[in-house]
Amino acid sequence: MQEAWWRGAAIYQVYLRSFADGNGDGLGDLAGLRGRLDYLSRLGIDAIWLNPWYPSPMSDGGYDVADYRSIEPIFGTLAEAEKLIQEAHERDIKIIIDVVPNHSSDQSAWFQEALAAGPGSAARERFWFRPGRPTGGPPNDWQSIFGGPAWTQVPDGEWYLHLFAPEQPDFNWNSPAVREEFLDVLRFWYDRGVDGVRIDSAAVLIKDPDAEPDGLDPYTDRDGVHEIYREWRRVSDTYPDRFLIGEVWLPDQERFARYLRPDELHTAFNFDFLSCPWDPAALRRVIDDTLATHVPIGAPPTWVLSNHDVTRPVTRYGRPDTSFDHGDRKHGMTSDRELGVRRARAAALLAMALPGGVYVYQGEELGLPEVEDIPDALLQDPIWARSGHTDRGRDGCRVPLPWAGDAPPYGYGGEPWLPQPADWGPLTVEAQEPDPSSMLNLYRTALRIRRERLGDGTLTWLPLGEEVLAFTRDSGLTCVVNLGREPVRLPEHQRICLASGAVDGGLLPADTAVWLL
Repeated sequence: MQEAWWRGAAIYQVYLRSFADGNGDGLGDLAGLRGRLDYLSRLGIDAIWLNPWYPSPMSDGGYDVADYRSIEPIFGTLAEAEKLIQEAHERDIKIIIDVVPNHSSDQSAWFQEALAAGPGSAARERFWFRPGRPTGGPPNDWQSIFGGPAWTQVPDGEWYLHLFAPEQPDFNWNSPAVREEFLDVLRFWYDRGVDGVRIDSAAVLIKDPDAEPDGLDPYTDRDGVHEIYREWRRVSDTYPDRFLIGEVWLPDQERFARYLRPDELHTAFNFDFLSCPWDPAALRRVIDDTLATHVPIGAPPTWVLSNHDVTRPVTRYGRPDTSFDHGDRKHGMTSDRELGVRRARAAALLAMALPGGVYVYQGEELGLPEVEDIPDALLQDPIWARSGHTDRGRDGCRVPLPWAGDAPPYGYGGEPWLPQPADWGPLTVEAQEPDPSSMLNLYRTALRIRRERLGDGTLTWLPLGEEVLAFTRDSGLTCVVNLGREPVRLPEHQRICLASGAVDGGLLPADTAVWLL
């Protein structure tokens, strides 16, 4: 029996608004992406995951969805999306879309109907509307993940719940109408050829605003969420070769594993690896814990270094504190660019060598740094406003890509919706393509070798010292990463397949990774 394609896939995340602008309005779109499919094919990826492309007021970068069955006009049309799917498939590239089931936009037809219908109506049962406290104020003291209260009052006196921005009212998943709506959304996109669905904020769908404090989180990882995903899996299984991946941020590996049972999600993002500092003991522990969680239930791990919510690795790995935490993005912390690049190159080879699937966030393959000097007036992430201008949010990793030329917009299209740095000329695709030592060519070579020799499977650790991560994969390829300060001797090998930096004879320098046969 042929192995499912997604078990060992290399998946490229496209943040559509910032990838490529096809019509010159400064906003990335489907036309721009379609024009760059050959670039992605040459890169060597197996699938594209697109952030939400639905009609949206863009209060949270498209995660405030107004209509789950259409395309945001600034991106293009439904017909163009169908054409993209077709053209990607012609290049043996799969398409994964983002579905946002926790909340809609406050401009969606359902929420507008709920506002008009009034208290006690069936339309309001699709959301979390509640009267306030008898003494005044919201129903409870829940706080939004974006900062500030999680409740907003409407003119008739009731309050509605939003775990994120006020423009993102939460669905009530106790409602049969909500459940059936999303099953139909899955069918709608699968019928159009979509190969997989990434589920945003997958652990927070079930909540109990009326619960007494009992030590349990009232809205994260409630047991009832699993029946939802069993329903989704039953629909997904009626379409060949489709898969579901969850965005699941949970510190408890045992509870994390429940989402990956054979009748629920196929895979889930591994955020422990992404958040881990550049430290050999910590990384070894995360890798071991991840494998211990996934292998017994037959689920492939996923390895992620960055995404549209996370500080870019080149900046993160150059800081004194190399970990990542949503609660403290360490904006402005000194970062050594040269050190960050060296470690990011090594981290890429580590992630791609591990068994399972790997995700690459657009621009990661170019070595783009986090842009931390965007003028305050141009910041668009709602976190900036909701935090009282204390957290600069996620815009720094969403700056449009540089394709060619020596100055903005670097071949991206029109004037970018977020400003590109003036020193990105050497980082463009055009500048990196002829340089065999560039980050782009490192990724291209690694992805090609990975497709031939890596992907899903197992690993066997090699004891090369406390500051070295070394393991051999099923194909015989060995990965060695030196996270210490001093060079280390390489194990016996026939040849070096790929190195993240220069290798001095039989010695592997600090912050360098190598693949051996």
